[in-house]
Amino acid sequence: MNRLLTTALIFSFGTALTVSPSLAQQSTTSPDKNPNGTAMSDKSSTMAKSEKSSAGMMSDATFVKKAAEGGLAEVELGKLAAEKASNEDVKKFGQKMVDDHSKANDQLKDVAAKDNIELPTEPSAKDKAEKARLEKLSGEQFDRAYMTAMLKDHKKDVMEFRHESKSAKNPDVKSFAEQTLPTLEQHLKVAEQIAPKVGAKMSTTAQR
Repeated sequence: MNRLLTTALIFSFGTALTVSPSLAQQSTTSPDKNPNGTAMSDKSSTMAKSEKSSAGMMSDATFVKKAAEGGLAEVELGKLAAEKASNEDVKKFGQKMVDDHSKANDQLKDVAAKDNIELPTEPSAKDKAEKARLEKLSGEQFDRAYMTAMLKDHKKDVMEFRHESKSAKNPDVKSFAEQTLPTLEQHLKVAEQIAPKVGAKMSTTAQR
């Protein structure tokens, strides 16, 4: 009986040794790799980066149209601020938006005409809604809401114009972005100086 048990144990141990290398080999094959040995996670990461890069790009024509919409909105909101703001700095800032963006809008019309790009004739629906919201406010509430909007818009504008000034294919569009960028950067700098005085939110970002 003891002899029979010993034989059985030896057989079981030998079987285990035979199976173990196969199991060990399987365990070294990561489920995250394809048959060629390329890590699937690396491939997915590369695709994600590519998609992110593509999302961050826009055509020159799209940039021109967005810039035109944004410029029209800045003029409309600037007029509103020049009329309704209770803070003198906010009033002056609003008038500066009217003057500077009106000039930039005229320059953009020349660029669009050269390249047969049809420009929008009014702000976007989102900017119209923003204007309607601001029209209902007055005094310090208006000042705070307007400067918060200006911070959001100019942070986004500076980012887009900076990108376009480096990567635009169309030389006219590239030149416009390069010439307008310093003005937008100055607007953002002034907005950041005024915002704390009227209680505007400093850390928010916006997308038109």
